Amino acid sequence: MFTEFMDHAAQVFELVGAAVLAVGLVAAPAFAGVVWRRSSDGAAAFRLLRECFGGALLLSLEILVAADLLRTVAVTPTLEDVGVLAIIVAIRTFLSFSLEVEIEGVAPWRRATISGASIARRSIAQATARGGTEPPHDS
Repeated sequence: MFTEFMDHAAQVFELVGAAVLAVGLVAAPAFAGVVWRRSSDGAAAFRLLRECFGGALLLSLEILVAADLLRTVAVTPTLEDVGVLAIIVAIRTFLSFSLEVEIEGVAPWRRATISGASIARRSIAQATARGGTEPPHDS
């Protein structure tokens, strides 16, 4: 009973992670198109596209890591599964780190911690407030 419930909970996390990625895939070009139409600044629109989709991708990776943790720890806690989880988490952590450096342009330890959701939210707010004509800067 408990194992079945935790397996379903992990599936919900996976579904939410995939939904976040799908919404980011649709929303990022839409927001970038609005900025491009309003400001005719292709560079600002492209920057928003990268930051918004990158933020959605980061958030999705974080949710998928939670799903993997839930499934491995609660559903199938064998030593082999824990080893596979460690490899998956290491790969996803490296991807998250690389994406944050690419989006922010600075290593994480040189700035305050920023989550994937806050990156997307900040980029959208800055682009819509200024019409996408100014480069984003840290708050």
